[in-house]
Amino acid sequence: MSRGIFMALVVLDAGHGGINPGAVYEGRQEKDDVLDLVFDIGGILQGQGVEVYYTRVNDVYESPYQKAMEANATGADYFVSVHRNSSPYPNQYSGIETLVYNEESEAGRLAENINEQLEEVGWTNLGVNERTNLVVLNSTNMPAVLLEIGFINTDADNDFLDNHFTETAQAIADGILETIG
Repeated sequence: MSRGIFMALVVLDAGHGGINPGAVYEGRQEKDDVLDLVFDIGGILQGQGVEVYYTRVNDVYESPYQKAMEANATGADYFVSVHRNSSPYPNQYSGIETLVYNEESEAGRLAENINEQLEEVGWTNLGVNERTNLVVLNSTNMPAVLLEIGFINTDADNDFLDNHFTETAQAIADGILETIG
């Protein structure tokens, strides 16, 4: 999808990192999946003329507050934090969801755009949900979303992500580009 060059700065946050692996299932760690995904999303955005700032580029941990303050210091237009979901029991749930501070906002529009693109790839869309208690959503000065890209403890979601990794990254980037454009 070619939409020309945008004058926008997007902060991409790969959740967790370092001493905090995030959710873990059968040796698979959330922090690794999301770092790989963020790099692919960033490459697509940069290819479309969007400036990208990464909160982490390797396996280090910063607190959510540090990430929010770092994003605020960049003066970014959007903040996208990428995570994997988990449930109490393996293979209990499946799908993607996006968390926002306020659904009736620019962040809500960004979340809807990303979810619609992911649904087109074949992900089950669990919707956009408000979460006012998440620091990366309530302490950022720009529209911010937290993506949950499938359940790491659901085999079908891991298989789908592995087999549709590039399409998933493209869908997230397309949702961001649609919002910017």
